[in-house]
Amino acid sequence: MKKIVLIACVKTKRKTPSKAIDLYISPLFTKSREYAQLLNPNHIYILSAKYGLISSEEIIEPYELTLNNMSTPEIKDWSNRVLNRLSSVTDLDNDNFTILAGQNYRKYLLPYISHYNLPLEGLAFGFQLQQLNKLIEERKHG
Repeated sequence: MKKIVLIACVKTKRKTPSKAIDLYISPLFTKSREYAQLLNPNHIYILSAKYGLISSEEIIEPYELTLNNMSTPEIKDWSNRVLNRLSSVTDLDNDNFTILAGQNYRKYLLPYISHYNLPLEGLAFGFQLQQLNKLIEERKHG
């Protein structure tokens, strides 16, 4: 059983092609990345509105796209592409997933993932940052 972290993309990005883990530079993504790394996962993947599921080390171009502006059929199509890739690199039935992503990025994935944790579920944006800070402090100081 592996530990997998999925982090949603964000609007604020570097202006040049970068590793996916470094491309996104908003406070929410930065804290999500820090928390994800403290979990010592086997893999961190990014849920990208444009690229689907991408490895944190994959070099990608900056883009402007979000699931929040997509129709339900478009989100379902995106989710199916992510699930196809996810099932080829993880074990959806046995791996443990920590998902740091909003409802649009996870709602059609969750029915196919057996073991998951949603540490930010139900929290508004400002409270997500507070929760991540709390989780990071707990991880660091035990």
